[in-house]
Amino acid sequence: MDGWTAADVPSLAGRVAVVTGGNTGIGLETARVLAERGGTVMLACRDERKATEAASQIRATARDADVRMVHLDLASLGSVRQAADEILASCPRLDLLINNAGVMYVPFQRTEDGFELTLGTNHLGHFALTGLLLPRLLATPGSRVVTVSSVAHRYGQMHFDDLMMTSDYRPDPAYGQSKLANLLFSYELGHRLAAAGAGTASLAAHPGVVLTDLWRTSPGWQRALISPRLRLINFWAAQPVSQGALPTLRAATDPAAQSGEYYGPGGFHEYTGSPVRVESTAASHDPAAQQRLWDVSEQLTGVRYTVTA
Repeated sequence: MDGWTAADVPSLAGRVAVVTGGNTGIGLETARVLAERGGTVMLACRDERKATEAASQIRATARDADVRMVHLDLASLGSVRQAADEILASCPRLDLLINNAGVMYVPFQRTEDGFELTLGTNHLGHFALTGLLLPRLLATPGSRVVTVSSVAHRYGQMHFDDLMMTSDYRPDPAYGQSKLANLLFSYELGHRLAAAGAGTASLAAHPGVVLTDLWRTSPGWQRALISPRLRLINFWAAQPVSQGALPTLRAATDPAAQSGEYYGPGGFHEYTGSPVRVESTAASHDPAAQQRLWDVSEQLTGVRYTVTA
């Protein structure tokens, strides 16, 4: 279906969605549309003040929306476990888990648990959260997990011998590795769910190029190139947040979307355009890498999944 828009999102009345990083950028737009379609939306965010402001913004356009908040710091496994407990306690069903939050182009830092911050936040935190919420997802018919990757996965490489990149850390390769990890995880989760005969689907999406708060740590020249002020020039290379959220929304709600699929913009280099099914690199489909990352992620996080290969 070409030209898919937010208007194609079906009614979500009675359904519950958790959106990590739902307080800003693509996450906020995703949460807003889900709420406007009648879904109960839980914003899982690190900054509670920003989450409260985001909930107010959503209610301004979706007046009867059921918008909730839970504190979630993906750079802390303790916080991840606490957030999962709160979600499970308050949500008797869970239809959508959208692993959206992330960091990009940051100096070398470690999470509370000693992981390199980019991988720890973008992949390991979401791996742990998904595993902890999986029993509730499995118990909800037609549930989906959508993991947000990036075009940056194309230059990503898994440094399994130095996963935290302590010997040669650079922000770009660290981000690329984390976004490749998102896809390896999404595909492996889909394989395991299918092998177990589960009704839960695992999909992935990427927004193309969108100027959001995620770019705040990138070089100034990069932010300038995709600035909305240069819209007449860079329209082919960057798109607004409302458009950037569509691949995630399609993966999450399109009845025709299937487990294992990957959605992104259909335009030039997948930078912009309407959301369509896209292909990821051969590296993201490497079964050995998928299995190895899964095993390492279970060891590092201590979260064991209830489905097996």
